[in-house]
Amino acid sequence: MQFMLQFRETAEEWGKHKDPTQHAAYFGVWNSFIGALAQSGAMVGGNGLLPPDTATTLRVENGTRHIFDGPFADTKETLGGYVILDVPDLDAALEWAAKAPCVTAGSVEIRPVLPPPSNG
Repeated sequence: MQFMLQFRETAEEWGKHKDPTQHAAYFGVWNSFIGALAQSGAMVGGNGLLPPDTATTLRVENGTRHIFDGPFADTKETLGGYVILDVPDLDAALEWAAKAPCVTAGSVEIRPVLPPPSNG
């Protein structure tokens, strides 16, 4: 069964990306976590994301495009990245999510991946 783990961080945690005194430690724990996922064989793929201010949001209303710079939602947490897991069940996905560095300074959303449509 496949699940997406979406990693969300507080603004304070996200700020460690650019802080020269915290940068190495911040990415060290993430590299360790992602490395463990990859070595386990549970990780199908995933990516980190650039900051929210690089986002573009598109909405189409009555055939007209509305384009916004940045994320449309104003939240207290930033979506920093995601991975797709292939694990036996939700409990296994929860075990991996509990190890994510952001789980104590943000959150991890675990969502089942929609299976492909059956052709039967």
